[in-house]
Amino acid sequence: MSIRISKVTKRFGHIEAVKDVSLEIKTGEFFTLLGPSGCGKTTLLRSIAGFNQPEAGEIYFGDKRVDKISAHKRGIGMVFQNYAVFPHLTVYDNVAYGLKARKMQTDEIKPRVEKALQMVRLGGLENRLPNQLSGGQLQRVAIARALVIEPQVLLMDEPLSNLDAKLRVEMRGEIRELQRQMKITTIYVTHDQEEALSISDRIAVMNYGVVEQVGRPWEVYSTPVNRFVAGFIGTTNFFEGEGTGQEGLVRVGEVLLKVPRVIRPAGEKVFFAIRPEAFKVPEQIPDEERADLFRLQAKVAKVEYLGYMTKYDLELGKSLNAKMVSYDVLPENLRREGESLEVLYDPQRVLVY
Repeated sequence: MSIRISKVTKRFGHIEAVKDVSLEIKTGEFFTLLGPSGCGKTTLLRSIAGFNQPEAGEIYFGDKRVDKISAHKRGIGMVFQNYAVFPHLTVYDNVAYGLKARKMQTDEIKPRVEKALQMVRLGGLENRLPNQLSGGQLQRVAIARALVIEPQVLLMDEPLSNLDAKLRVEMRGEIRELQRQMKITTIYVTHDQEEALSISDRIAVMNYGVVEQVGRPWEVYSTPVNRFVAGFIGTTNFFEGEGTGQEGLVRVGEVLLKVPRVIRPAGEKVFFAIRPEAFKVPEQIPDEERADLFRLQAKVAKVEYLGYMTKYDLELGKSLNAKMVSYDVLPENLRREGESLEVLYDPQRVLVY
């Protein structure tokens, strides 16, 4: 089921929570609404679900307009942040609730509930009450309850935010695998950039009720369209300098940096960003690839060893700092605080705004 959102606006009093948003979501796509708290992503999701009535705009499921249709007639499954399971009902009855509400026969309900519980790995726990389950199991109950009605669209609002970090990683993989198996169109809300990048087909980055950028995960990370997206997705070194009149060279304080090959007039303001992983040390780069890279002298101010990667805070000048990330660094190759080193980067990876 494809979804089309056309010029949707939702207000709460004088506050525009969603401002003239238009999106197209493909059939079977895993589409994520990503942004900070208060950016309008949950409001938009609830408008798609039918829990909010937009002041303007239209929402279509396939060719059918649904923004004037009540929520229970839209054919959606909804998974909430707080699970929203019934504490007095068993796992089985929680999952069966939607089917019973649709007046299905008992002999039809049982196989569908059993199938849904097997899909979320809760087989054998049918008779447990919610207070006998872990957080991860409660979330699986909520997912099974949403899937058992065989919805055309699955909507998920921060479904993993109440879980610990390790369980979040495990559960997001399970959710993605279930979605692929069922080929169900899914809209997923999160503020977690890593979560969005890891599971999405496409991402819409939102801020103050507006969609800033829509793209595949690697597109919004590697080619963010503005400063907000560049700063919100991952870690970024931002620099503000002045053109020198020389091709690609920009002065930031007392340091010369290189940006893509455009001559910036002397004194022209230039705002640009370099991802921490763009910085390399010479031994990471084959000799034949170094010719096109720009070289800098730096000093290590801080080292944070995390096993699979090492984070460095670098001093590039008296008042100019940057972050660098290195992966698969052997302990004996770690740089030390106070150590001087040369770093290189490709000017073509610089984002200029």
